Amino acid sequence: MDLQVKVGDRAPEFALRNQTGQLVSLKEFAGKQNVVLYFYPKDFTLGCTAETRSFSTNYDEFQKMGAVVLGVSSDSVESHRDFGSECSVSFPLLSDERGQIRRLYGVGATLGLLPSRVTFIIDKQGLIRHIFSSQLNPKKHIKDAIEALRQISN
Repeated sequence: MDLQVKVGDRAPEFALRNQTGQLVSLKEFAGKQNVVLYFYPKDFTLGCTAETRSFSTNYDEFQKMGAVVLGVSSDSVESHRDFGSECSVSFPLLSDERGQIRRLYGVGATLGLLPSRVTFIIDKQGLIRHIFSSQLNPKKHIKDAIEALRQISN
């Protein structure tokens, strides 16, 4: 996969609606929190459910590390509301229905079909510090994100 952005680049700005319809923008976290931005293929699929539940289960640890988690897929706000409820998420699931943010970050599709699963770690200054991509190992995204945040903190 050839990503648009690379480690060290400034993270592209965006604003998307979350599962409650509220607009969430990347700039609202600038200077305050690190951001774990994860792109996932589709609500209610096996891997995405496992990944989102795992981010949710570990959310306290992310918060203790000064980070917010943002999940992004092309599903609707309504789908995210139901999916977020099923996965007990307490962080924003963002609706990128037209795939604009996915394209902005260069997150393509696996085998040209399934939207890729990619996690970006963005520091408080808005710089991309780590990128992890694994379509078939969704739970590793959480472990990888925690490790990357630890490195930022040191």
